Order: sequence, then C-alpha cells, then structure tokens
Amino acid sequence: MTSSNIEKRRLAALNRLGILDTPPEERFERLTRIARQYYQVKIALFTIVDNERQWFKSRQGLDTPETPRSVAFCDYAIQQDKILLVADAAEDPRFSKNPLVTGEPFIRFYAGMPVREPGGFKIGTLCIIDDKPRQLNEVDLDVLRSLASIVEDELERAYLATTDHDYVHVSHLSRAIHRAQNVFLTSDNERAAFEQMLSDLLSLTGSQFGFIGEVLRHDNQIPYLKIGAITNIAWSPETQALYQEVERRGLIFDRLDNILGKPMVTGEVIVSNDLETDPRRGGLPSGHPPITAYIGIPVFSGDRQIGLIGLANRLGGYTARLAEELEPLLQTVGNLIERKRLYQEKREHQKSLEQAANFDALTGLPNRRRLTALFEQELFEAKQREGLVSVCFIDLDGFKEINDLHGHAVGDAVLKSIAQRLLSSIRAHDIVARLGGDEFVAILRDVDDARVYARLLEAIRRPINYRHHILNLSASMGVTIYPDDDADADLLIRHADQAMYAAKEAGKNTYTLFDLDSHFSRKERVKVIEQIGDAIRLGQLELYYQPKVSFTRHCLEGFEALIRWNHPVQGLLSPDYFLEHIEYTEYARSVGNFVIREAITRLQEFADSRLPYTVSVNLSPSHFLGPDFRDDLASALGDCPHDIRSNLILEILETTALDDTHRVLENLQACRDLGVDMSLDDFGTGYSSLDLFRRLPAQEIKIDRSFVMDMLDNNDNFMIVSAIVSLSQSFQRRLVAEGIESAPVEAKLMELGCELGQGFFYSRPMPLEKALEWASHFTWSTRANSPDS
Repeated sequence: MTSSNIEKRRLAALNRLGILDTPPEERFERLTRIARQYYQVKIALFTIVDNERQWFKSRQGLDTPETPRSVAFCDYAIQQDKILLVADAAEDPRFSKNPLVTGEPFIRFYAGMPVREPGGFKIGTLCIIDDKPRQLNEVDLDVLRSLASIVEDELERAYLATTDHDYVHVSHLSRAIHRAQNVFLTSDNERAAFEQMLSDLLSLTGSQFGFIGEVLRHDNQIPYLKIGAITNIAWSPETQALYQEVERRGLIFDRLDNILGKPMVTGEVIVSNDLETDPRRGGLPSGHPPITAYIGIPVFSGDRQIGLIGLANRLGGYTARLAEELEPLLQTVGNLIERKRLYQEKREHQKSLEQAANFDALTGLPNRRRLTALFEQELFEAKQREGLVSVCFIDLDGFKEINDLHGHAVGDAVLKSIAQRLLSSIRAHDIVARLGGDEFVAILRDVDDARVYARLLEAIRRPINYRHHILNLSASMGVTIYPDDDADADLLIRHADQAMYAAKEAGKNTYTLFDLDSHFSRKERVKVIEQIGDAIRLGQLELYYQPKVSFTRHCLEGFEALIRWNHPVQGLLSPDYFLEHIEYTEYARSVGNFVIREAITRLQEFADSRLPYTVSVNLSPSHFLGPDFRDDLASALGDCPHDIRSNLILEILETTALDDTHRVLENLQACRDLGVDMSLDDFGTGYSSLDLFRRLPAQEIKIDRSFVMDMLDNNDNFMIVSAIVSLSQSFQRRLVAEGIESAPVEAKLMELGCELGQGFFYSRPMPLEKALEWASHFTWSTRANSPDS
C-alpha cells in the first residue's frame, strides 16, 4: 500500500525512535485508558506499524500484543492524514472478510488517528475499537485528535531526551529545526532560507563545505541539480565571480556519472571518505578547494526526490547514520524546496492565466481586456500632460480571401506578420493590440504628422512571403483623436471603428478621421427616431401660432402654425431639434399629416367662431414629394367647404421646388385643384430660374428672414428684397416678409409694396389659447406693444 522510498524512510525513522518492543509506559497507558473510558468502547490502542506487523505499545481491552500488518486497520489509517472512521466493518468491503472482523475480537467499529514521529513520518495510530457499529460526531473526533497529539508530544519529548546520537546533538538539531521552520513560515526570500539551513547543517555536522540544491528534470525526464545555496569559504579570488553568478542564477550540475550526480539516479545516500582515490570523484566547480570526505543526502517529498544536500570535509569522515540523524531537518528542507516548487508552479500558472487573459494567443499582442487597461492609463497620462492620443482601428482588406484560398495556417502566419510589422512601425511607448479576427488597434501618443497613419498602412501593404506564396493585402483604418473626441476608452474605440467603416466605403487601403459633427448628428438622429413614434402616439406634438399681419388692411391676416414637441424630459423642443432627423423616414409623413389635420381642425374652429384667419403650415420636402402626398391631403380635407380650404396655406421651401421640378409642378397643381393655396417659403435662397418661377403655380411668396432682418444695414440684402417685391408684383403673387423685428424695417417693407409681415416685432409663436387671446386684443396702433413682442 506504500511506495518503497517513503516506506523505507518511514521504517528508518521508526528505527531511530527506538520504541519498538519496549515495555509499557504509564504516559501512554494513561492516554489509552482515557480514550476507552471516554468513548465507552471495548478496546483502545496505541499501535506501531512495523514492516511486517502491527505492534501495540499500549493496549486496553485486548490481550494480543501484536497482529500481522496484513490485517491491520491501522495500516490503512497511516496512509491518510485524517481519522480513519469505519462505522460498520461488516458492511465495509475493505474489512468485511478481515479475520479480526469475522473472528476475535469481532471488530465492527474502528476509529484511528495517525500518530507521527518528530521527523513527520506516520508510525502508527491512536485508535478505538468496538464490537458493534457506532457513529462519532465532530466533537468526539476532535477529542481523538487531541489525544493523538498528546501521544506525539510524548514521543518528541522522549526523542529529544535520548543521548543515543553518534553525530548530531539532539538539542542543536531541535534548534535547527525550529529555525528552519521559522524561516519556512515567515520568509519569502528563498535564497536566505536555503543559506540559513545550509549554515545549520555545516554547524551540526562539523563540515567545511556544503550545498543545498533542487533536483529538476529535463524534458526527457533526466534529472539535474540546481544549487540553491553553496558555501563561499576559501574560494580562490579567481572563482569569486563564479560564486556571485551562483548566487544570482544558481549553479547547474547535470553530470550523473560522478559522486554529485549518483544520488539523483539511485535515490541513495552516497558516502566517500577518500575522495581523492574514489572513482566517482569529479563534478566540482573549477577552482573549488580540495574535497577529502563527502556525503550526498537525497531530499524527498513523499516518494519523489526533490533535492540533494552535499556536505564535505568533516573531520573523521561520514557514515550513512549521519543522514538518519539529520532526517527531521531534512524533512524541513524538503518542505522548503516543495514550497518553492509549488510557489513557482503557482506563479507560472498565474502567469499563464494572466497571459491567456490579457494577451492574444496567436500574435502575443495585448487583447481587448489588456488594451482597455493600457488605454485608460494612456488617457490618464494624456490628461496630466495635456497631450493627444490617436486611436487607430485597423481592419485588413482581403484577409478573408487569403484565409479561404490558402487555409487557416497561412492566415495565422499573415496575422503574426502584420502584428510584427505594426510593432515595428510604432514607438516604444505606443500600443498595438489585436481585438480578434483581422482587427487591430494602435494607440499612438502625441501624433502631429498624418504621415504616421500612412506609415502604418504602408507597413501592411508590403508583400508577405510565406512558403513560396507572395501574399498581398491592405488595410482600412479609422482614426479618432483625444481630447478633440472627449470620450472614454470604449467609446473612442467605437468611434475609430465607425471611421474605419467610412474608410472601407471610401475604397479601402486608406484611413479616415472620425467626423465628430457627423457623429453627434447621427446620435441625435437615432435618439429622435427612437422617441418620435411615442411622441405622436402620446400626443406630445403641438402647434404654436405666430401672427401674420396685413400691411394694406392693417389687420391680423392669420397665423403660421409651427410644430413643437413637449418632450417629457427635455421640455419644449423646437422643430430644429427633430425635423431634420426624421426627414426621409416614415415619421416625416406621419408628422406632416398630423400638422395638416391640426391646421384644418383650427380652420374649422375659426369658421365656427366666425374668425376669418388663415393658417399656413410647413411641409417636409420628402412628404411633399412623396407618392402619397395628394391622397394624404385629400383625406385630411375630407368634405371641408371651399371657404375653409381656401384659408389653408401649405408652405414648401424654394429649394424643394428645385429637387424634382416635374413632381413639384404636379403636386402644386393638385393643391390648387383641391382649393388649397401654396406658398414658396425662404424665397431668395434657392436661386430658382425666372422661367421656373413663372411656371410654379404658387399663390404666395415668403421672403427669407435672412434678407429681411438686416436689409436696412446691408445694401445687398435690401436690393434682393426690392427685387423680390417687384418680381411678386409682376407675377401677381401675394408677398409675405418674415423676420420683422423693428418698426423701421416694417416701414421700409410697406414702402416697397410688401403685403404681409410676421416676426418678433409682433409676437413670438404661441400656444393656441394664448394666440387667440393676443388676436382678440390686436389693433394696428398697438401692434408693437404686445407683451409677447
């Protein structure tokens, strides 16, 4: 049940203890009596497991002094580090046919806690036995552990009290063990720990030289020795550099055919008291002082040799007995080497985990996770120095074709080549990472020359030679620059990604800078489109009314209805916020129909109240030019009488009239056929031809506010306004000037012959109720004194 080396050393430790076949001792008798009485069992024993037998150092309730080891329950117990608990041996396949179960003493219950000698080897157990099945709770198990610990204390006390040691004084050995254990438990300095134990070993044995080394194995499993500590006494001046190298890196012994290497092959203690004539001599470092006597002692962890201790030049030489006496200290040395090995394995495992978690397995570049950490640090440093950070998102052009044509092995080779080229094209403080697939990101510090970006693409464009293949590919790259693009790391990468797609659309093999204005416009567009449907459905849209006054009749002509959005979070939003974002979407038609139907409803209410006001509304270009406009208008008008229809004015931009002349002419004629007036809004900005103006069946012209507002201060604008007035009069079109903000501007427009006006001089757009209240108090003499002016 035990491996040969461990068992050999266990038996040697048992032999050193000198306890076998000794008379009963009261200190152990007392403990077994306590155990039997406490547990109320038939038998309590302190057992020793020898090579062939199980011998009872102390026994209560059993006459037999020993049993064969082959039937001993305790042999199973010493194979583990915890209590062996057998609740019912008759039901346990390991013991059901055991003669101690089927015959005297008819064991049914067994609980045995392993007992260790001072060197750490398990030599036997403290056990309790009964002839009927039983269970123990955790408290009862704890009592058994405590009693076994007292047994171990007694063994150690007896061992330390004995003087039967040929070479090593027991008290000195005990102090060395405690020092080694202290170093083992408290120090992270492995070299200092090895040196402390080597110093104790030299002192304990009276040796002049020595070393402690770790046994490692090559890939072919052949062992070699790496020195952890070695004496520096009397080395020649020429070898001081070698010793310092040993301190830094560790001396390696890999010869197995000399006295240093033999123990790594045999696992046995090697002793030579006449090394000068010993055929196994050799292997010492060049310049080392002469060695007369030598002992090599293997160090084990379990059954595995993990270390080697070499001691030399002891007066009187060495015997194998010395190794036996040093065994308790050797156990501590083994623990330290094993701890060092486990720590290294843990560190390497952790390193491999970190490598896998933070770096791309194929290229060795940082992966997305590692890039995020590096990028955030780079942004922090950029803020500190008020510098720039360029984020370059790179996607290979043509990589899929190479991968499909030549296979994944060639594709992987291409990716590794590209990674190296990118690394070679940046500075030491810049970063290149692979996000996956054929996507890379470069983070560049303080780039002030666009040629840097071109250099990255040029490095990728160079042909790649791989196994008789010449492979050509390019890359598309998107670039965004912090702090102009003042976003976090994740958003900056996404912005660079968006710019990369723009580079793809531009023909590939190029780079494109991220367009912040376009980006924010797109963001607003998405936001508006996501919310406008609910706004229509929940009645959040509302028309505000701005008065239009007649210069010829000195009265209120009517209102221009302007849309507003009562946003639940952002408050009242003007049309500039959302109309451009819904243009050419399904919502342009929905909002257009809402505006037309609301205007018709107002006109019907005005007619019911005998108010002679007109209402003009703005049409979206895409709705007006769309195939459904005529049907939508006819449906909204329904069976409205002619006098209501004639008071509805639909405004289209002059620029809309230039987009699709044929469709515009058709729809304008349709509006006339339905009895609705049309107005050309923002006139003067579209540069329409005189012929087109003549052919457009619009009843009204609106002079764009940009010409009206400063016509008295800008002669060019004054000339434009004068020309539009003359043109309208020539073609008998009604003329409205918008953007009037002062009495002098109004007076000049009236002098030129303009018919209608609107602007802040009269009133800002108002909700319906307030607009009607304003209208009820309007007189020509008080037109500029309105509180809303």
